[in-house]
Amino acid sequence: MFLRTHSRFRRAATVAVVGACVAVGLAGTAQAAPGIPPKPVAPTAAAAGLRAYLVITAPNTTSGAKTAVATNGGTVFSSYDAIGVIVAHSSAADFATKMRAVSGVQQVGATRTTDVPSQASNPPIPAAPAQTTPTAAETNRVDMTQIGADQAWQVTTGSPSVTVGVLDTGVDDQHYDIKPNFDATKSASCAYGKLDTRAGSWRPQGDHGTHVAGTIAAAKNGKGVVGVAPGVKLASVRIAEDPSGLFFAENTICAFVFAGDQGFKVTNNSYYSDPWLFNCPNNADQAAILEGVKRAAGYAEGKGVLNVAAAGNENYNLASKSNDTTSPNDSTPTTRTITNACLSVPTELPSVLTVSSINSSNAKSSFSNFGTDKVHLAAPGDNVYSTLPGGKYGNLSGTSMASPHVAGVAALLASVNPALTPAELRARLATQADDLACSDSRCAGTTAKNNFFGEGRVDAKEAVGGGTPPTGKVFENTNDVSIPDAGAAVQSPVTVSGVSGNAPATLKVDVNIVHTFRGDLVIDLVAPDGSTYRLKASSTSDSADNVVATYTVNASTEVANGTWNLKVQDTYRSDTGYINSWKLTF
Repeated sequence: MFLRTHSRFRRAATVAVVGACVAVGLAGTAQAAPGIPPKPVAPTAAAAGLRAYLVITAPNTTSGAKTAVATNGGTVFSSYDAIGVIVAHSSAADFATKMRAVSGVQQVGATRTTDVPSQASNPPIPAAPAQTTPTAAETNRVDMTQIGADQAWQVTTGSPSVTVGVLDTGVDDQHYDIKPNFDATKSASCAYGKLDTRAGSWRPQGDHGTHVAGTIAAAKNGKGVVGVAPGVKLASVRIAEDPSGLFFAENTICAFVFAGDQGFKVTNNSYYSDPWLFNCPNNADQAAILEGVKRAAGYAEGKGVLNVAAAGNENYNLASKSNDTTSPNDSTPTTRTITNACLSVPTELPSVLTVSSINSSNAKSSFSNFGTDKVHLAAPGDNVYSTLPGGKYGNLSGTSMASPHVAGVAALLASVNPALTPAELRARLATQADDLACSDSRCAGTTAKNNFFGEGRVDAKEAVGGGTPPTGKVFENTNDVSIPDAGAAVQSPVTVSGVSGNAPATLKVDVNIVHTFRGDLVIDLVAPDGSTYRLKASSTSDSADNVVATYTVNASTEVANGTWNLKVQDTYRSDTGYINSWKLTF
């Protein structure tokens, strides 16, 4: 279930929704009281007793187990052979018992305590929300200034070669602030445990995923909101099912494998895998869930993906577990005794970067989970303002809202250091974090590292260059300009004003161009008087994607004020692209 406010659903209350920049109340929407979750919608059965199972083998040795699934009364619904995980459906009461006796099968476990919903056989495409265009200007929000994102943008807004996957309830790709950075070619649905790449399958089932996406990378376009890394790309992998809204293990497995195969640099995971808040290894079903999701997350990391996750909203010490009263959440919860061996996934998986929530005073949010060596970083999660489906905006609270701040900073760090591995990204984020002192008696550890905030509050400014942003005036154009294939040159203007005298001898020109063969491109800076300065020549041997670079130009003979242009021409056929943004620093 996605992670918002104080309930087992980790839900966030919507304080206000803004459409066309007019605040409106959410009639009929009430905030859940602490510890009392809204009741989930009961899944609709596809057939009496049809259940979903994980059948786990050694990686790349699933063929025998697939045959056994059929002979033991089941069907293979999907398979992730590279990690040795099969998703099987069966109505046979003894299916798991029989499959556990099959040679080569290591584990078998039911992923639900209720039947598979009828939608699994033919999932509907979520409708595209009707859109409202914002009119209000972007403002410096407290969460962004709190982590230094506004200062980081003076150095970089992120690279379009970095993609952040939002594994969530789906994302409104047509939202005014999401559309410029959304990559539909890398988006899909994994609801019900099978990859669905049909157009629109990634769209929202609820508002949660769109809010998360906006915090990560809402476009810096002068209206609405701006995300932590407004220059990177967003992809949506919907894992919430309709109508229940639940995130079962097979969905999570599908999403992590897809993230690795698509080359995401970062994923954000503001949820836990239903139906168990904690999965205990002494239970055969839960042990299989633990193993399957762990393998999938490890597969993604092995492909270069940093997985960031929310810590959860139960105000619970994850390092001192004793009981769980909320599971299973797809049927009737019971009270059970648990130990620290029982884990919330993906939050507590190895190598996942786990984020707790802080308020605007840098104290732990009242709802945020904590725990020694369980929480790695902290970020703002109280009353965060971001995008909502349909061109709207609103405030939500939860560790769900904290985690995407860290995912965004990780994307900025990867933009300026593209060769860093996931382990290196984690290490640098920890080193760069701002220390936070304990805020109440339950907090254990030092200011440098404790169980409330881990290594501290994430720092975007440090991530992009050690806290030394340019000191001169910055003028930027973030409007996309298409570059015709082997066509005429195009220009993107920037109007400079308020700078006395001539331009400097070290004029900085930051260029961010999305293109599938950058060697095709010739790039010039055109001064207000028409003088041109060659920034980049074409090259038939440079087949890499994109131009994300800073050029230094001796423009000391040019008057600073006036309209400058970035001139770009594609000199060869077959590849296309666009100017994403560019800026001048005087």
